[in-house]
Amino acid sequence: MGTNSFLKVLPEMVTFLRVAELGSFSAAADLLGMTPSAASRQVKRLEKEIGVQLIQRTTRQLRLTEPGVEAFARCRELVLAAQGTMDIAQQFSKKPSGLVRISAPKAFARRVLHPHILDFLQRHPEVDVQLIVDDRNIDPIREGVDLVVRLTTKPPEGLVARQLMPVAHILCASPRYLAEGNAIEHPRDLLAHSCLSLGEHERDNHWCFRKGDEDEAEVVVRGRYVSNHSEVRLEAALAGLGVACVPAFMAQQALKDGSVVQVLADWAFQGNYHGHAYILYPPSRFTVPKCRVLIDHLLDAMATQGGSRKKLSASSAGSARPPARS
Repeated sequence: MGTNSFLKVLPEMVTFLRVAELGSFSAAADLLGMTPSAASRQVKRLEKEIGVQLIQRTTRQLRLTEPGVEAFARCRELVLAAQGTMDIAQQFSKKPSGLVRISAPKAFARRVLHPHILDFLQRHPEVDVQLIVDDRNIDPIREGVDLVVRLTTKPPEGLVARQLMPVAHILCASPRYLAEGNAIEHPRDLLAHSCLSLGEHERDNHWCFRKGDEDEAEVVVRGRYVSNHSEVRLEAALAGLGVACVPAFMAQQALKDGSVVQVLADWAFQGNYHGHAYILYPPSRFTVPKCRVLIDHLLDAMATQGGSRKKLSASSAGSARPPARS
């Protein structure tokens, strides 16, 4: 393909990339601000120019052909390179400035990230921040986000991953509830209590515990209230409705002021969701001053809370695992 032909199909390459990522002409069209039929025509033009079919279309789904898989990888590299080119001015600027878009899960964003961003904005008046609160696994490249905070056991490949802090779940209940019920000294004692669990998956009420190197226990709990929102479970515990499993960061203030008490503190609670909070970004993002100062600020702030400054390169990151949920 000559240079002129290549330049003519650059928009078509971007459209193909978005269609392949989203698995839908309609979704890609919405993202790109065009009609689904226009998106389909652009992909067909690209296929005609290249001379191979890239997408197999059926009434129910789209599937990349073998050449389509290769084209997808090349188009993704192209968009990354273009994104890096747009950041050149920032890279050569000594003073951080401009907008940083960062996404994070709801509970973590509200309880942990938000206070640190307020402090950051005071320290860096030339930098603006857009905090996107979303529990989805956002792709920073596809969705135009600079930084992504994700709670997971292993970060995805292709992105730099900086470890912010461990995310552990604990059990807690109000002093009033504990005073009125049977003592809880061993995980099996939970069988006589109302337990407030996540309820997203079949085994979310299978609570596993470990004490030291040898003692393990698993109990199937029941409770009057089930919710996949950690703040709801904490509020239910505060209201005396039972023993709740919540992220430790969510219960921190309530534990401090005594409105809830940690249950089975000498046992490690091993729920279905655990891991670390990572900040993820494409390799080129750290060279942009506005992103670099926010990354460093968050790493330093989390380190004072017992976090870590461990860095995983884009190549050393493992395959994605289910995220630690709120």
